[in-house]
Amino acid sequence: MHKFVENIIAFSLRNHVLILFFTVILLVAGVVSFINTPIEAYPDVTNTRVRVITQWPGRSAEEVEKFVTLPIMREMNTIPRKTDVRSTSLFGLSVVTVIFEDGVDDFFAQQYSSNRMQGLSLPEGAEASIEPPSGATGEIYRYVIKSDLPIREVTAINEWVIERELLSVPGVASINTFGGEEKIFEIKVNPAELANYDLSPLDVYEAVSNSNINVGGDIIQKGSQAFVVRGVGLLESIEDIENILIEVRGSTPIRVKQVATVDISSKPRLGQVGLDDEDDLVQGIIVMLRGQNPGEVIKHLKEKITELNEQILPENVRIEPFLDRTTLVNATVNTVLKNLLEGIFLVSVVVFVFLFNWRTTLIVATVIPLSFLFAIIMLRIQGLPANLISLGALDFGLLLEGTLVIVEVIFVAAVKRSEKLGTRYTKSAKSGLIKKSAGSVASYIFFAQIILVVALFPIFSFQKVEGKMFSPLAFTLGYALLGSLILSLTYVPVMCKIMLNKPLREKSNIISRFFINNTYRIYAFSCRYRKGVIAGFCVLLFVCTVRFLFWGTEFIPSMNEGAIYIRATLPNSVNLDESVEITRQMKQSSR
Repeated sequence: MHKFVENIIAFSLRNHVLILFFTVILLVAGVVSFINTPIEAYPDVTNTRVRVITQWPGRSAEEVEKFVTLPIMREMNTIPRKTDVRSTSLFGLSVVTVIFEDGVDDFFAQQYSSNRMQGLSLPEGAEASIEPPSGATGEIYRYVIKSDLPIREVTAINEWVIERELLSVPGVASINTFGGEEKIFEIKVNPAELANYDLSPLDVYEAVSNSNINVGGDIIQKGSQAFVVRGVGLLESIEDIENILIEVRGSTPIRVKQVATVDISSKPRLGQVGLDDEDDLVQGIIVMLRGQNPGEVIKHLKEKITELNEQILPENVRIEPFLDRTTLVNATVNTVLKNLLEGIFLVSVVVFVFLFNWRTTLIVATVIPLSFLFAIIMLRIQGLPANLISLGALDFGLLLEGTLVIVEVIFVAAVKRSEKLGTRYTKSAKSGLIKKSAGSVASYIFFAQIILVVALFPIFSFQKVEGKMFSPLAFTLGYALLGSLILSLTYVPVMCKIMLNKPLREKSNIISRFFINNTYRIYAFSCRYRKGVIAGFCVLLFVCTVRFLFWGTEFIPSMNEGAIYIRATLPNSVNLDESVEITRQMKQSSR
């Protein structure tokens, strides 16, 4: 192994131009990878899942569970590689969630679930859909629609224009809408008139249902022209509904307007959204597809929203975002870059203080960003996202162990050779010196770095939630250590050959002399009072152990996003108007 490591150093010194070329490639590829790597604040620890949502309006929870939820669960239980099937049945709504094993991709889960749903027969009126794949951290954007139009029209614009445009943005999984009123035509039958015409409400319902359709026809040939014939029967206005024919008795038609009144109304509201001083708005929550880059998706969303506001929507309708995950992502990136710059600065100061040579300081300092970029490239190749936990785990002291030792050994050897040869110190002699001095310690550095990587193996073996949480951390640190090792054996010797091109002289300063002198004194004191020093460290170990046992722990670090979340639970009997009034009072009291 010693010979192998020496050969790597010798090859690098002979082909220094090639090494510098690959270093530039590493720098460019690393920057590009960093820009395009998905960055999240926290890792997504949820397993692959499929959620089947079925709406059956007007049905009780018992009916929904018996006729919708249980049949869907029976079909989902036949899917391979699942771990759990859960369900929730509410008034008019069924939600069935299928949890899969680790390693199952979203395509497999969606495909199998879709195939099972195709063979399922649901009651009339029940509509089932499979939710697009999204993780627990998929919510990336929230917006409200500001307008002076009636809330029903705003709801219709959001449903028919805004949602369709935003769903076309790559990476968007779904848009969940809250608030607003859904426009409907309300038919109020008159019991007296129904009795007078000997009709039932069912007759009115069937007549309206059968009239609200379009039918296809044929083609009529007329000369050289061909005309398509079709019947247009979709209802569009109150007059259309009022003129629907229920029955003809003799020669007298009976229409809807003779037995009922038709008005424009809305479905019963179960909730209402407010923001700042406005209490009735339409809100959209945009959910990102799992595995996408939130920065890129939000960028395209902003472009689409700008297009909607400036070119598509009416002048009195505007989309206003109020929650954007870009802020959190940028904070994560800034934290990583801040740690990187602080690490470079501290390492540079320490190296310069003890070696007192700006060239060696520059060589050591450049290894930090290059090792970081190497790790980012490997994460990009493997398809792993970066997050604050994994990127924050980079220990610059570990990354620079090998680099510091090699640079110092080469520097000391160069100083001694310069003192001996002076101006006769040639480039060929310098290459041999670097090879010999670096090769004398390179094999030990190689094994030391490998030991650090092997120490991460237990983290690689984590499964389920802890694996998703901490495996990216181990991969990031492992790749950075590997990159540091490669750079120590290739890039560092080449840079020493290029930059240490003048006769060197070892310099000392007050700080280095202070540490050297006091280090010797501490060492002498420890050797003289061995028993006392050992006893003192035993006491310190005992105190630390006791303190650790009573130290609080947490699974993940807390993060302050600068927001306060207030949630109030009201009695089930409280109506919507009272809930809105209570919420208004809460907002006023919190200002």
